[in-house]
Amino acid sequence: MEPFPQLAHAGLNGWLPVIFLALMGISMLLYVVLDGYDLGVGILLRRADDAQKDVMISSIGPFWDANETWMVLGVGILLVAFPMAHGMILGALYLPVALMLIGLILRGVAFDFRVKARAQHKPLWNWVFYGGSVTASFSQGVMLGLYITGFQNDWPQIGFSIITGLCLCAGYSLLGASWLIMKTTDQLQQRAVRWAYSTFWFTVVGIIAISVVTPLVSPRIFQKWFSLPNIFLLAPIPIATAALFFTTFRSLKRLPTRLKDGNEYGAWVPFGCTVAVFMLAFYGLAYSLFPFLVVDKINIWQAASAPESLKIILVGAVIVLPTIFGYTIYAYRVFWGKARELTYY
Repeated sequence: MEPFPQLAHAGLNGWLPVIFLALMGISMLLYVVLDGYDLGVGILLRRADDAQKDVMISSIGPFWDANETWMVLGVGILLVAFPMAHGMILGALYLPVALMLIGLILRGVAFDFRVKARAQHKPLWNWVFYGGSVTASFSQGVMLGLYITGFQNDWPQIGFSIITGLCLCAGYSLLGASWLIMKTTDQLQQRAVRWAYSTFWFTVVGIIAISVVTPLVSPRIFQKWFSLPNIFLLAPIPIATAALFFTTFRSLKRLPTRLKDGNEYGAWVPFGCTVAVFMLAFYGLAYSLFPFLVVDKINIWQAASAPESLKIILVGAVIVLPTIFGYTIYAYRVFWGKARELTYY
């Protein structure tokens, strides 16, 4: 019996929902990684002095607004390609989504006003930027926890969602600190290493918690991971994740000595390894949930728009996606290098 009968002899119409699921997944993964590090920088902002705050903001200045494009694209694909799932998911996540949007709005306002405001008002806008970053990050973690548990409202599930929110804040902080290690110098760079180390273990706890809870949510997911021969075929994922965490830990231990001597060798390792961990975690979650958009309730073929609509949307996606990719690569290439204090002329 075919595991996915919708794909058997269905041609392009059967594969269209899979294609759009992949596009949505790529968009959300890029959002988590790219906007994750600049949200992390915002969370870490309160730990720095005034001069370091300006450099931290400068390090994300050319990128942060464009990074959010990927979330807009991912949610847009969910809306137009899977309208049934869009209504159920956003309806169940109404409160954390609203809080996330409030946090992102506060970040956007504070980003401009903190530089242009008078000196006595600047600390207020720093706190607004920090608060918006924490609110948006925590809300996204709560949304992830609720989504994994199938939108259950029992206290254990709510508690797990809160823990996921806190751990995602730590994960974003690790991304942000690792970004600052690459983009800054001197005392701020040294402090970024300490910030990365202080958030490292909370990130590990978050990854482990999600990895343990996800198979317990559904017998189908448990079967996908722990039946033979799947358990052996999938073993490289947790092994690779553990190896990346070990590499990150070892790098953070060695970097302070190297950086004091002006040696930048390996400064990129914590960021690269953390990005790889997020990618592996995302892949594991996607494997667990496929082909469902809502755990064991709505699959991608049930939620998909009509094939005729998807074909038209696909034409637009073929045009838009390369444009966004091209702009993103160009922006990072142009503004790559060490960050300097943010100034307006």
